Amino acid sequence: MRNDGGVEFTKGHGTGNDFVLLPDPDGTLDLTPGLVAALCDRRRGLGGDGVLRVVRAAKHPEGAGQAGDAEWFMDYWNSDGSFAEMCGNGARVFVRYLVATGLAAPVGGLLTVATRAGVVRARVEGEAIAVEMRRPRLYGTATATLGGLTLPGTAVDVGNPHLVCALPAGLELPSLDLTRAPDVDPAAFPNGVNVEFTAPGAPVDGADGHELMRVYERGSAETLSCGTGACAVGAVALRDAGLDTGTVAVDVPGGRLTVTVTPDTCWLSGPAILLATGQVDPAALPPA
Repeated sequence: MRNDGGVEFTKGHGTGNDFVLLPDPDGTLDLTPGLVAALCDRRRGLGGDGVLRVVRAAKHPEGAGQAGDAEWFMDYWNSDGSFAEMCGNGARVFVRYLVATGLAAPVGGLLTVATRAGVVRARVEGEAIAVEMRRPRLYGTATATLGGLTLPGTAVDVGNPHLVCALPAGLELPSLDLTRAPDVDPAAFPNGVNVEFTAPGAPVDGADGHELMRVYERGSAETLSCGTGACAVGAVALRDAGLDTGTVAVDVPGGRLTVTVTPDTCWLSGPAILLATGQVDPAALPPA
């Protein structure tokens, strides 16, 4: 917060998954669900799939326990003002911001960030940022229903919940109506779930698989990209190919992400771009 009452911000995106970043090193900003929703309003606010508050881990109650391993905590909020445990693209844009502003620099090629899903490591790879997250855990099956179409899927934990549903032959991804949330069993996903719809892509050099993906994110509706969703899709594709580890190219409406599943972790790589910086007057935003 500036002395004149304005709030400083930076707008950034990773393959079209866009965020409003709020620098708040000491955790003094009164960030509320209403303010988050107003900032993310695409007509009367700044517009975004979510808000990333840039706060020192030691200054945030959910990050203090990780302060010994990471200086900065990624306080991520969905566009509707709800919390999320993790956001892969958000983490990549968050790291881009830390490096671009000089708040942090890689040590030994790596930089660490605290999140609600634990500490993640990151690499700066030129225009791309790669973040290392937990290895996706495939733990069951469930279904998602869109209109009269019910699709079986694989439940995946990537620090947040996902349901990966492959489309049957003859059904194209662009034909799906994702203007409303897919119906899922609330008993299977009591905290909601991100639902990914996939179709196979043409072979890509250097990759063990290639998937096309659309996603409906809990708390944000359909987005152009979802990093943790891409990790979930990559893990399912490798399983279906009979592989335990490997690399999968995942094409989302906003571009291409590369998912590399190792024996212990998962790396997500792709472009992370900062678009603009400025100041917003909270009083001019739509009411909560």
